[in-house]
Amino acid sequence: MPQHHTLEDFYRVKVNWLPDNLRQDLGHFNVFRLDDFVGPAARSLPYSRKDFYKITFVVGQSTYHYADKSVRVEGNALFFSNPQVPYHWEPFDAQQSGFFCIFTEHFLQQHTSIRLAEFPVFQPNGQAIYLLNEAQQANVRQLYQKMFDELGSDYAFKYDLLRAYVLELIHSAQKLQPATTLYRGSTAATRIASLFTELLARQFPIEVKGQQVKLRTAQDFATQLAVHTNHLNRALKEVTGKTTTQLLAERLVQEAQALLKHTDWPVGLIGYSLRFEEPAHFNNFFKKHTGHTPTAARAV
Repeated sequence: MPQHHTLEDFYRVKVNWLPDNLRQDLGHFNVFRLDDFVGPAARSLPYSRKDFYKITFVVGQSTYHYADKSVRVEGNALFFSNPQVPYHWEPFDAQQSGFFCIFTEHFLQQHTSIRLAEFPVFQPNGQAIYLLNEAQQANVRQLYQKMFDELGSDYAFKYDLLRAYVLELIHSAQKLQPATTLYRGSTAATRIASLFTELLARQFPIEVKGQQVKLRTAQDFATQLAVHTNHLNRALKEVTGKTTTQLLAERLVQEAQALLKHTDWPVGLIGYSLRFEEPAHFNNFFKKHTGHTPTAARAV
């Protein structure tokens, strides 16, 4: 059975150090040269699920094992991996080069309503490997070099730029697919998941005092979509790997963190905006999912 590996596991095994800001609220991002991770001294993680996203550009002969597939790659390729699907990279020799970046979903969600599960490259049944021609690989190399340059800069908004570079990588790959391929997974489950995501996104951001989310529970969404709550839950689990309750909680926590950070609203008002009946209920919910009380999170 595939194992589960965290960001901490990646840094301990592959890099032998832990960044100080690994679990900060703004999420995590880093970029590496693949050349430093091949050869006799390289250490690999076994075939496993990781709790982070990864985009790898590789030049060389290798095999990618992901889900129930094994794909041999010769030449330039871009590989997308996500926390829902176990994978392992197997280089044939030490003649490998390229780059890879790793990031958490929370990193891309800062100031946006982006959900990585919506991108075909990160869907369990989506296309994960893209072969590149010379012009395409030159563009990809340039994007990774921009990541290195920006990560080492002291520009105050560098993480906004890094998010843009990651999104450009994603869209560059998806543009290589025919339109029919991008939507081949349009099953009943994906349609329900897409409608759920759209309904959820419409409720945010909370911008004025007194504004409240209208759909707050799994039952609210199921009623709006005219499906049973169990059917909605199964569809979301199939497409995203998460339950309705988990997805709702993640989005509520994300909005709560944004309001705590960017407004001076009382904690009770923020809880009211997210439709918690009592401030204590909001406090307990927030602490359960973040490990901090709302007041403590605001003070950080």
